[in-house]
Amino acid sequence: MTKLAWTLAALALASCTVGPEYQRPQVDLPAEYAVAQAATPAPEKWWAVFQDPVLDKMIDEALANNRDLKMAAERIEQSRAQVMVARSGLWPDAGVRYDGSRSRSSEKTSFPPPSDAIEASSQRLVLTAQWELDFWGKFRRASEAARAELAATEAGRDAIRNSLLGDVARNYFTLLALDRRQQALELTREGRAKSLELQKLRLDAGIVSELEYRQVESDLRSAIAFVPQVRQQRVILEGALAVLLGRSPRDIMGGTIERGAPADPAMVEVPAGLPSDLLLRRPDIRQAEEQLHAANARIGVARAALFPSITLTGYYGGESTSLSDLFSAPARTWSLGAGILQPLFAGGQIRGGIQFSEARTRELAEAYQRTIANAFREVREALHAQTNLREADVAQRERVQALERTVELTKLRYDNGAVSLFEYLESDRQLLNARIDALDAERARQSAIVDLYLALGA
Repeated sequence: MTKLAWTLAALALASCTVGPEYQRPQVDLPAEYAVAQAATPAPEKWWAVFQDPVLDKMIDEALANNRDLKMAAERIEQSRAQVMVARSGLWPDAGVRYDGSRSRSSEKTSFPPPSDAIEASSQRLVLTAQWELDFWGKFRRASEAARAELAATEAGRDAIRNSLLGDVARNYFTLLALDRRQQALELTREGRAKSLELQKLRLDAGIVSELEYRQVESDLRSAIAFVPQVRQQRVILEGALAVLLGRSPRDIMGGTIERGAPADPAMVEVPAGLPSDLLLRRPDIRQAEEQLHAANARIGVARAALFPSITLTGYYGGESTSLSDLFSAPARTWSLGAGILQPLFAGGQIRGGIQFSEARTRELAEAYQRTIANAFREVREALHAQTNLREADVAQRERVQALERTVELTKLRYDNGAVSLFEYLESDRQLLNARIDALDAERARQSAIVDLYLALGA
């Protein structure tokens, strides 16, 4: 039996591993993929390009306190524990077992009655061990799958982190845009209020009609009505930012979000081109690949169930009628055994498990290809957005400058009676709309910079 045990152990060390070895699927990448074309490499802390200390502080607070990020960290700990569980199958199970009993035999079970004692005691203390040899690599494949799932969980945490940073930056820029929109509305409201006072004097003097007076009043009320709407949007956005930053309900109810002054997006340098390490940097791609790797390893676990399982068992210890003799040499007891179990019929359970694992692997291979395609789509869109939104931002700023001069000239002409009041009011409305559009264009350009960095896996 000893020779058999050593022989089986040697076979286990030289055993094979069933199931396919993992290989990264071939991907139809663009021709320029192999060449790094980024003129400006993406920094580790990409949000620093906006040169806004308030934004930097918010990012640090979110990384330290965000609940979703903390939940992701706990999922990583769960995956680490699963790796320990999977690896435990590679080692023997050992334990200490004690059995103690006292019994009495019946005097009526034999004739004549037994002459010796009919009461007996038994004490048994042994070290037990059981080891299922990983001859077919079942436990090694399970351990491989668990390690891949751990890597996928870590990549998932990185994906949540990137999404969190993007949400914080975009919401912060939107909040600043709302502040400036409210300032533009307040400025317009003040100007229209002064115009209404002037029109009231002219109405009382009979210079203008009531229709013209009511038109100016209507424009004033319109500007006033927009202000509380913007304030409500700010309240909603401040609450969303507070949750992203991981603040407590007390802080959410009573606190406000600090503001800063980020750099003009026109002055921010962003990376250009397609980096050659995109597949390694994007956490969603890494997560999809590790999930595929884990599923591929699960095929080996499923296929190993087709082959016999080889188990070594044994114990060593002492057995005696009294505790005082339990550790003496005559009380020594031991056993060593080996068993082989070959499955013959399982009602399709084993074959079904293999087919499920193979289909799951094919599904995740398609998901991996889709994730890569989406990543390159996002990079392409983000790169083009830099050009298109820059042109739109510049055009909107020039439009505001042109309309500001138009309003000045129209006001002069109106005061001199060269144009009607309606023409002047229309130019003023266009200026307000242009200012709001310019703010939206600047915010869109800031968000596009964030999107590009995230698309590149920064």
